[in-house]
Amino acid sequence: MSIQRKIYYHDTDAGGVVYYANYLKFLEEARTQFFEDLGLGVKAFSDRGLIYAVRQCNVAYKSPARYGDTIVCDARVAKVTGVQIFFIQQVRSALDNRVLVDAEVSLVCLSRDFKPHPLPEDLRSRLETS
Repeated sequence: MSIQRKIYYHDTDAGGVVYYANYLKFLEEARTQFFEDLGLGVKAFSDRGLIYAVRQCNVAYKSPARYGDTIVCDARVAKVTGVQIFFIQQVRSALDNRVLVDAEVSLVCLSRDFKPHPLPEDLRSRLETS
């Protein structure tokens, strides 16, 4: 699953390149859309008394995006375990497909009291077949 996003002035630092922490927001937007496309948005989890939270994020910055660029953010599930969802993500330039960021992100399913909770089987199976 991919989304496109234009880079605005507020995304950049004083040098006109995307501020490194903003890539985390772009990755989050792609994962959020991935879940929404499967009908597994925040509300679907919340209705079951569950939330998902980032447990770990490894990011490799390869090349900068700049003001006015359009980027493509990918999100795909690499693995699903009892309580975790592992994503492989990438941010690329829409212009030339140049890789800007590679990321591995793991989410954990939590109960409302922030304790690890097994992913419901129907949600898990939808993620595994995506």
